[in-house]
Amino acid sequence: MKLKTNISHLHGSIRVPGDKSISHRSIIFGSLAEGETKVYDILRGEDVLSTMQVFRDLGVEIEDKDGVITIQGVGMDGLKAPRNALDMGNSGTSIRLISGVLAGSDFEVEMFGDDSLSKRPMDRVTIPLKKMGVSISGQTERDLPPLHLKGTKNLRPIHYELPIASAQVKSALMFAALQAQGESVIIEKECTRNHTEDMLQQFGGHLSVDGKKITVQGPQKLTGQKVVVPGDISSAAFWLVAGLIVPNSRVVLKNVGINETRTGIIDVIRAMGGKLEVTEIDPVAKSATLTVESSDLKGTEIGGALIPRLIDELPIIALLATQAQGVTVIKDAEELKVKETDRIQVVADALNSMGTDITPTADGMIIKGKSALHGARVNTFGDHRIGMMTAIAALLVADGEVELDRAEAINTSYPSFFDDLESLIHG
Repeated sequence: MKLKTNISHLHGSIRVPGDKSISHRSIIFGSLAEGETKVYDILRGEDVLSTMQVFRDLGVEIEDKDGVITIQGVGMDGLKAPRNALDMGNSGTSIRLISGVLAGSDFEVEMFGDDSLSKRPMDRVTIPLKKMGVSISGQTERDLPPLHLKGTKNLRPIHYELPIASAQVKSALMFAALQAQGESVIIEKECTRNHTEDMLQQFGGHLSVDGKKITVQGPQKLTGQKVVVPGDISSAAFWLVAGLIVPNSRVVLKNVGINETRTGIIDVIRAMGGKLEVTEIDPVAKSATLTVESSDLKGTEIGGALIPRLIDELPIIALLATQAQGVTVIKDAEELKVKETDRIQVVADALNSMGTDITPTADGMIIKGKSALHGARVNTFGDHRIGMMTAIAALLVADGEVELDRAEAINTSYPSFFDDLESLIHG
């Protein structure tokens, strides 16, 4: 598709779609709880719909009516063997977390996904789950999907140090630990997003967190709840950057989730000298209104413990860095190589084709700014965040056209993205 270019200003207010991480987890916890769960403001992107369909296939009654998701929970041991293989679509979150959920069920399942998911390594979850007594295997030594899994009613607890910083692996092991006989200890490499920990407690579960050490006693029972999903800061990130780099702009984003494990992009914007206001903070929902204005930016260094707090925002942060004076270094982000695409290489190739100066490294990139952008043809390779990054970059292109191939990937997390862009252009 042909993208909008040469935009002189962005003005207006947007309510971004519900948080993808919290949406996935609300379906999972609601299904495993006893009693009814109602979920408001859920993200209806393809990934979350994949999770919803999987739990229907596992015998859970889930109704989507009048904007509210109602789940009739079946309890920790109420899932039923599916008639067919479970389709995870493009969703790494679904296949990894559900592997942990199914660890305590004694039926066999096959889980598969699309071309992109089929290239993503699952050994990070299969290795610890095997230690707990689960029979689970995939393709090649990295256990690529499809995965074959048979759980057990006699799950062993685990004491496990994660070799990588991964909220998905941590969460999979927590779901398994809730069904194991005894105390499990999970030690993170770096603190990652803590939505699973927060929601476990919301649903009446118990755990203790001491720095990077998480202790879960099993087995446990959960109770249905009302969940209100805040807006996704990973989706808001595209508008935050657009408002900072497009001239004469002021963009207001309402009801954005500001969970402390996800706000790395706010720290980066401030470090680069961006004009950003945080108002209307709701401490219970962990949400706020974020307002940005066009800014003169300077390069910065992004690495270490900051990386897990902005891992999904790094493509759009790379674009932000191309519009800052000086050099920005992103490091310690090798996890980007096993996302929907190798995001280090794909981001560099896409933006460099538009005139930027980005050097990929083994664990990140070196970005020299400030760059003028020109027209190009960019392929998302099925990665939603590459698509949205390119659409924001195109706004700065004064010379030439920008063509985006496989733009439909954006529907994974933000089906109304282009409608919201139009509203800001005409605001």
